[in-house]
Amino acid sequence: MLTVRDVLGLDLVASFGPEVVAGAAGLDRPVRWVHVAEALDVGVMLSGGEIVLTTGLLLADDPKAQTAYMEAMHAADVAAVVVGLGRAFSTTPPAMRRAAEQRGVPLIVLHRPAPFAKFTEEVHARLLNERFAAVDLSDRLRSALAALNLSGASLQRLLDEVAAFAGCPVMLVNLAQRVLATAGDRGALGELMRDWGRVSRQVAALATPSKAAGSTTAGPDGWIIAPLQARGTQWARLLLFGYQGTEAEGRMIADRAAEALAVHRLVGGGVQFAHDGLEGEAAQAMLADLASGSVRPDQLLPRVRALGLPVSRRTFVPLIIRPLTGSGEGLDLLFRRALNEEGLAGLAGETGATGIAVLVSLPRDQDTATAVNRLVLKACEHATERVRKIVVGAGSDCATLDELPRSFAEAVHVADAAMADPPEGPVARLRDVRLRGLVRLLRDEPELQAFIERELGPLFAEQDLMDVLRSYLRTGRNKSLAAQEHHFSRPALYRRLHSIETLLDVDLDDWDQLVSLYVALLAYDAQQTSGAGPSD
Repeated sequence: MLTVRDVLGLDLVASFGPEVVAGAAGLDRPVRWVHVAEALDVGVMLSGGEIVLTTGLLLADDPKAQTAYMEAMHAADVAAVVVGLGRAFSTTPPAMRRAAEQRGVPLIVLHRPAPFAKFTEEVHARLLNERFAAVDLSDRLRSALAALNLSGASLQRLLDEVAAFAGCPVMLVNLAQRVLATAGDRGALGELMRDWGRVSRQVAALATPSKAAGSTTAGPDGWIIAPLQARGTQWARLLLFGYQGTEAEGRMIADRAAEALAVHRLVGGGVQFAHDGLEGEAAQAMLADLASGSVRPDQLLPRVRALGLPVSRRTFVPLIIRPLTGSGEGLDLLFRRALNEEGLAGLAGETGATGIAVLVSLPRDQDTATAVNRLVLKACEHATERVRKIVVGAGSDCATLDELPRSFAEAVHVADAAMADPPEGPVARLRDVRLRGLVRLLRDEPELQAFIERELGPLFAEQDLMDVLRSYLRTGRNKSLAAQEHHFSRPALYRRLHSIETLLDVDLDDWDQLVSLYVALLAYDAQQTSGAGPSD
């Protein structure tokens, strides 16, 4: 907002020769309006924040009236009193100066003739422009966030937009001060996260229950704290750190953002989303950064701790979970519930249209295989009809965060391979997927694609024969079992096997050729399940 000091700095006002003769400590008071008045009882008509312009005609030669006038201005909480010299006074009246100084009211005199109408017009134009700019900012922010909500944007995308408008770091925390999401300058966020214990205590002190319920709080150094609530229930807080604009603008930005986040929560699933949805999005963003390796571990460490994941003297085990039957909806909630019931620390979040990622943090003296197996079995106990069977791929144990990208990639590879041949136990590991896993890992290599073409090319147009070959190899060349699978007589199967030998120019009794066909068939099936194959 415009302050008294700002008004004195305007070119037009400066041309009137203003001099601050008392109350200089109050020059940073905000100015709400400018009022021209000569009446002695003008104070009763004011509401606070005004600059009062007067010539003092009715105060001349009456020190008591001058003192009473300044006391009335103090009682009305005016921003400042401006006296135009030349009509009633040639210099500042001593009584007015003393009263203004005692009451802390800025008293300013103008040494050159000042048309009050021009003074008023200039200041009011600035005030109206600032108010219009604030309204415009509010409308633009509200429209931008509404458009994102309508398009189904993520929580992170909303916060990024808020941070762009605010020009400062933004955080979303739950009522226990756990950081759910952040946006803005990474360096500034890193500083805040490294000292999150102290910062969170200061935030809690600013947002104490003694504050007005549901009100946005402004603290020192541009801190703005907005409660996020809907249907009378508060579920989180939005924090702006180091906002450089006015306090009123900061409150407005926080309020508009709080409205949009409330809508996002309701669209995302109502009251339950307040806990599960936000926790899930926070975990999803963190898991994506941990798995990609795009953010340095030292930058991630404060964020991981703020999410409540223990990191000191721990072993980390990444898991990739895919549904074998049904949809993957609710898998992350299933595993978060299992983590809580097993007393394990971890994060769970979606990784795409189907499937989730889980990161388990275990004490170094705890058996990781046993703990992970129990976690998966516990999650399966709560599985719904929509998710009746799952495949879980585990990466290698990691002692530090910087080992996680490689281990997450390993877990994805294992889960992909296990989808085609689910393991006997609850969790698949690299040793369980063997040749099938290696082939799936190399399925997009041009050399492997060329190998598939050479070995199986003539069967691409004969899928019934491809199925016979698959059954024949899967049953260990047991012709009786292969015939039963296809409901053939044995002579009918022999004829089809002979057709395969003729088309491929192979001998199905030659072990070297059988191994080549088996590897090519594994690679072919891996490419078909990935959505691309040599015949495309």
